[in-house]
Amino acid sequence: MDLQISGKVALITGSNRGIGKASAITLAKEGVNIALLARNEDLLLQTKNEISNISPEVKVDYFICDTKNNSEVQKTVKDIEKAFGTIDILVNCAAALPEDSTLENFDDKKLFEQIEVKVAGYIRCAKSVAPIMKKSGWGRIINISGMNARSSANLIGSMRNISVSSLTKNLADNLGEYGINVNVIHPGLTYTERSDEKIEDISKKENISFDDAKKKMLSNNSINTVITAYDIANIVAFLSSPLSRSINGEPIPAGGGWKGAVYY
Repeated sequence: MDLQISGKVALITGSNRGIGKASAITLAKEGVNIALLARNEDLLLQTKNEISNISPEVKVDYFICDTKNNSEVQKTVKDIEKAFGTIDILVNCAAALPEDSTLENFDDKKLFEQIEVKVAGYIRCAKSVAPIMKKSGWGRIINISGMNARSSANLIGSMRNISVSSLTKNLADNLGEYGINVNVIHPGLTYTERSDEKIEDISKKENISFDDAKKKMLSNNSINTVITAYDIANIVAFLSSPLSRSINGEPIPAGGGWKGAVYY
């Protein structure tokens, strides 16, 4: 299937690792020019080089930016527009991993830190990019949230992810008339580079192989399969396409199917 996105320009936040990096590589394979955005220059450079090796025909560059800082976001978006000519696709993926959070250990500072990055940071990027997309009469914004939006297992994680869902619907209603679709993906437990440390701990504690520990930790879903960052990136690629125009303001659960849960 031709996704009809070759030659488009994608800005991907948090693209130095995990789902953001996988999304950048996957979109580049579809011929999309890539603007990488994160805070770690070493990892950004590594990702840029990987993309250049895999998809030498696309333009790729990186930009160091902290999405908690509004002026940095505004300046960086202007720099990207100048370098690439436009921005067609925004993938909001920058986020910090939430710690275990309950009422008993609730810390408002940790809540505000999470909201500052994953909610306010997403808004800052969308607000700066939207005028560029409006000029083109077309755009795609994909927010990466998480299945904590549908779970009470982590107080802060649930609150921030629900906020991303609300943000997504509001942006979709505000921007839809300009040809800009906005959707949110809710990954479940997903294998990324960050998973290895926890998998190693399980492997040592239970005296099982790394692969067995990986499967035990990440395949508790209805398809009994480990979901990877590239599985999520494939959804990002489709939502970035003109072919996804009928999907707007919607949550896309992508955890391999949570057992026992019914949503309607």
